[in-house]
Amino acid sequence: MPPFSAVGKRAKIREGSVCAIVGAAVPRHESIASALMAERGGEPMQRRTFLAGLGAVGAGLASRPLLARAASGPIRIGFFGPLTGNFSQTGKDMTDGFNLFWEEVGYKVAGREVKVFVEDSDPEPAGAITKVRRLVEQEQVHTIAGGLLAATGYAIAPYLEQNKIPSIYPVMAPDDITQRKPSRWILRTSATSSQLTFPLGDYAYKQLNLRRVATISMDYAFGWESNAGFQRVFEDLGGKVVQRIWTPLTAQDYAPYLTSLKKDVDGVYACHTGGLSPRFVKAWSDFGLKGKIALVGVGTLTDENILKGMGDEALGVITSLLYSSALDNPGNKKFSAAYEERYNRTTSLYSAEGYTGARFYYNALRAINGEAEDKEKFVAALRKVEISDDARGPMKMDDLGNPIQNMYIRKVERVGGVLQNTVIHTYPNVSQFWTYNRAEYLKAPPYDRNTPACKFCE
Repeated sequence: MPPFSAVGKRAKIREGSVCAIVGAAVPRHESIASALMAERGGEPMQRRTFLAGLGAVGAGLASRPLLARAASGPIRIGFFGPLTGNFSQTGKDMTDGFNLFWEEVGYKVAGREVKVFVEDSDPEPAGAITKVRRLVEQEQVHTIAGGLLAATGYAIAPYLEQNKIPSIYPVMAPDDITQRKPSRWILRTSATSSQLTFPLGDYAYKQLNLRRVATISMDYAFGWESNAGFQRVFEDLGGKVVQRIWTPLTAQDYAPYLTSLKKDVDGVYACHTGGLSPRFVKAWSDFGLKGKIALVGVGTLTDENILKGMGDEALGVITSLLYSSALDNPGNKKFSAAYEERYNRTTSLYSAEGYTGARFYYNALRAINGEAEDKEKFVAALRKVEISDDARGPMKMDDLGNPIQNMYIRKVERVGGVLQNTVIHTYPNVSQFWTYNRAEYLKAPPYDRNTPACKFCE
């Protein structure tokens, strides 16, 4: 069975008992940048205004009535992600990882057939909401999974909540979905954006001995929140973030941003993803900064799905993430072997997250004897899942629906002629609140473009 791809018309792909449905791509109604950013006085709008707008869109759709769903037959799972466009490789990885697990169990759980309905969705919120609505209202799925950008996670939450759709975010990492505004119907099996970088702030200060750092991050929710996680821990230990630079998702040339870097920093933190990551790392090297200033960042900067296209410019880059294809544990060895045999490419963060999301579904549905129609029982079972042998290590959910899990510090090295993210340090059992007092943490303002303040910016 070939990897999934978008088609012009809806098609059913079968191989034995395997059944997956692939939807057609939605036309790009607006650019990624315009969906995620709005100009106000020449500056992107702030998080609260931005999220309020997204919430209004989701809430408006939430009022649409749903058709009655059959109480028998296959368990219907709706999965959406970008299978075409700038983030297509990321979308294919997460979808392939998700479907690989279901192939391994014959697309069955608790004696019931499982059908996965895949929708090719633009990564920005507007396109994603349209596809989620289609899956729920037309395909009558029991549950929703997928999505890429943190902004999309915020945008679709009101619709899922009001319609009581048990849902998994296997990739999307918006902090507040499991913090100040937790959703009863949404479970995140990835991590919060800031959870990914709390350990990096600690490592940069204690192990790399960085003291003055500039940050260069994408100007949208994931960039703000992951940047904040690094900054908060780094500064609480005594370090200083002396400059913050935000780059648009449409950035083609990073030279103007690198030119503006302060000359007296001893390190730079970067947050980029998808095709922007190799572009930034190449520019960093071409600009003569490689080897002169330490470059650290969130793990999407050198994720395996784009690392394979990089060269020596990526060597030595240090990142933090919940996964590396080089992890040496039985779960990852099994997953990597199966994935590489099936798709003829290495695993990545996104394929691992897709696979884990499917495992959560399987374990939960098996625990409730496949009763996907009982929404209350279904979502409760999802929240109780614990996995001890996942490819990324052990994980269990906290009471807000976010995993407590290992985070890894990785360094790009060339091993056997191939670039890899070698794990050089492990932070076990990392919470979305790091080591902070949870009650005090939740009383503080949520992270956004200006929070925490850049109090040491010069």
